[in-house]
Amino acid sequence: MTERPVVKRTARAILLDGDTDPRMILIKRTKPGQQPYWITPGGGVEPEDTSVVEALHREVDEELGAKVTDVVPAFVDTVPHSEGDAPDGGVGVKVQHFFVCRLASMDLSRRHGPEVDEPCGEYEVVRIPFTREGIASVGMVPPSLRAYLDANVEGVRALLADDLG
Repeated sequence: MTERPVVKRTARAILLDGDTDPRMILIKRTKPGQQPYWITPGGGVEPEDTSVVEALHREVDEELGAKVTDVVPAFVDTVPHSEGDAPDGGVGVKVQHFFVCRLASMDLSRRHGPEVDEPCGEYEVVRIPFTREGIASVGMVPPSLRAYLDANVEGVRALLADDLG
């Protein structure tokens, strides 16, 4: 099988708030003429980012005015993606890096960037219980993340355990 070129990388936060009965912070996206969907905070890795983790911190700051701690890689999703400057006519894959992290602080008045400055629809910050029921209560995308979280609620919490090392 031919290896597909990576044409985009993203950094996304599985962002938990609270130790007992944690809540997951999501963004409810509502675009004109479409059903709402829920995404994790994050976005594309930019050329000026020195690492994927740095991109995660930048994106969380832009979208939520937030700071995070205890950033732990949790899940990688690879999906087909087209982009103009990619080889072979722009067809390749997008690699989405998902990190479990704790919310250290959040001030929504500090949000900035394209989602705030030139919004396409609405970006509503929501908190859901980090339980199977909470995850099932929203139309989270991508579906592979929803399935991963549903199968691994306890494991994701364990990634933030004090004794992980």
